[in-house]
Amino acid sequence: MASERSHPLTPSPDGPGPSARPALGDPVTGARRTTGTAMAEALAANGADLAFGIPGTHNLELYRGMAACGIRHVVTRHEQGAGYAADGYARVTGRPGLVVTTSGPGLMNAMAAMGTAYADSVPLLVISPGVPTGRERAGYGWLHEMKDQRAAADGAVARSVRPGTPAQAVEAIHETFARWAVERPRPVHIEVPLDVLEAGWDGEVPRPWRPPCPPAPSPRAVAEALGLLAGAASPVIVAGGGAAGAAAPLRRVAEAVGAPVVTTTAGKGVLDEDHPLAVGAFPGLPAARDLMREADVLLVVGSELGDAEVPEGLAPRGAVIRIDLDPAQSHKNVRATLPVHADAGEALTALAAGLAPSSAARRAGERRAAGVRARCLEQAAVHGGRWRAVQDALRDALPRDIVVVGDSSQVSYLGTTPFWRFPAPRAYLMPVGYSTLGYAVPAAIGARLADPARPVVALLGDGAFMFSAQELVTGAELGLPLPVVILDNHGFAEIRQNMLDRGIAPYAVDLARPDFAALAQAMGCHGVRAADAAEAAKQAAVALTADRPTVIVMEVGP
Repeated sequence: MASERSHPLTPSPDGPGPSARPALGDPVTGARRTTGTAMAEALAANGADLAFGIPGTHNLELYRGMAACGIRHVVTRHEQGAGYAADGYARVTGRPGLVVTTSGPGLMNAMAAMGTAYADSVPLLVISPGVPTGRERAGYGWLHEMKDQRAAADGAVARSVRPGTPAQAVEAIHETFARWAVERPRPVHIEVPLDVLEAGWDGEVPRPWRPPCPPAPSPRAVAEALGLLAGAASPVIVAGGGAAGAAAPLRRVAEAVGAPVVTTTAGKGVLDEDHPLAVGAFPGLPAARDLMREADVLLVVGSELGDAEVPEGLAPRGAVIRIDLDPAQSHKNVRATLPVHADAGEALTALAAGLAPSSAARRAGERRAAGVRARCLEQAAVHGGRWRAVQDALRDALPRDIVVVGDSSQVSYLGTTPFWRFPAPRAYLMPVGYSTLGYAVPAAIGARLADPARPVVALLGDGAFMFSAQELVTGAELGLPLPVVILDNHGFAEIRQNMLDRGIAPYAVDLARPDFAALAQAMGCHGVRAADAAEAAKQAAVALTADRPTVIVMEVGP
């Protein structure tokens, strides 16, 4: 695998480096072959079929082989939009999203999306060119030059690697996909020196690595966990995004022991939220915290229990079992009595096979879940009640399997998260840990492209919309039937309230807004206004069959 730092190939100060030999032609077609075309072949061999990005002066060789390899490319209007679109694709499919940027400003424009993917454990592969070999930190005034682009990216992703040869560039792709099979899924950046990217490629492209099997739980850990769960009188399960691929065994475990299930935002729908044992995504509310604290066994699956979800922390009184693919998570924020380093599906399947279902325990668990769920809804309504009507109206009017894409907007975290109940995982996309603005529209485009047969709606506030409004043009160009519902509360209402809570007169939070419907029309979309939630829901249902995105604006006031 390529080093995460450049290889000291010591080229001439005036030359492009020793690997910049003329690109060779394919022996059959005569087409020019370079490292860029080899990387495209490697991506396709690993299952990549869709890339988001913007071509630029230095990344053109990455584009040479994409179409021939069957990789579709979508041009967004900003690299941040490319990152969020790839994020939406990845969250819906569970497969890695692919982003291609040029060097310097192109990559930096994608950094917010890379940070979002890191915080929310989303697998993105971001590929960019970098300064030629031997020019690292040299300050020659090279176009788009940064002092250390790789180091900048490394601060936002799981790792940023800089391969030193064409072969290493291809192997970097293979290693990334193989490691995602057994590691916590987080973004990876590959910076290819320009001379390496443009170098000729001769011969076959190596096959992808055979990925290792996901880690299975140790028999000892399974036996100890079974003993704790079998003897529990008030068990509770907390399901995070790491449980998204393990919905079926998680349900079997919950039903066997009668455990109410609380989820994080990323875990919404892991247990059908209409299931009698489903409490909902309320880990930060007092009623849910009390439930988790008083559990005699708390089973946490694929969650770090971070501040964004449990802002006041959690101090369970009973035993804590933590199942996680990342051993570093075992004692983070809440210390585990029993850490289980394993794939969530493997561990939960083993537990389900060893538990004897109890109808009495299940009935008791359902009663506990119903009571806590009712109290959580009452508590959520204190700050988020004004957002419930639009959630209920949209849910009633739109297909049950719809994907809802939110933003760092009140209508999302105070509205959709508590009040919209989802039947399955990967149906609610929202930036949580990094809490970025401008996510919803491009991520909805990525989600819609991920599964063209599945409906998608973007639901967000006016402040968030203005961060990525330009991506409406992308959606229009693609002809996507995408409703974009904007709840206009006149700016940054959350920050306005934060200022008031601190005794600060509101400043720089009440924004001038354009005519959103007219703006949508100017960008090639439909644009309409809704007088109330019922009308917004009706228009959203119609928009699912339109020939382009439809922006639906509903005035709600500050």
